[in-house]
Amino acid sequence: MTVYYTKEHEWLRVEGDVAVIGITPHAANELGELVFAEARDPGTTVEQGDSVAVVESVKAASDIYAPITGDVLSFNEALADDAALVNRDPEGEGWIVRMTMADPRQLDGLLDAATYAALVG
Repeated sequence: MTVYYTKEHEWLRVEGDVAVIGITPHAANELGELVFAEARDPGTTVEQGDSVAVVESVKAASDIYAPITGDVLSFNEALADDAALVNRDPEGEGWIVRMTMADPRQLDGLLDAATYAALVG
């Protein structure tokens, strides 16, 4: 399964024709323990680079930006009760939002794992 990254520390995993989006372990560590998370409503069309979700930690609030253009399908409801799930498993059970992909060619502009690792290295 291919995972893509952004310079803003989001990750995107393609599952069929759906993009699963979250924040990287680096971002989760920098933010500190998350206490709140919410996303745009399902059915909302989001352009690449627009805010698709917000997370808040004891340190700060941070927008989560859409790595691609598409429609919000769902928010990880488990985060409503336990936002710190993002800290414990940021690239797994701590995913934040699922979206459609309006133009899969936008994936070409995202970073691969090695490039992202060099960025935060």
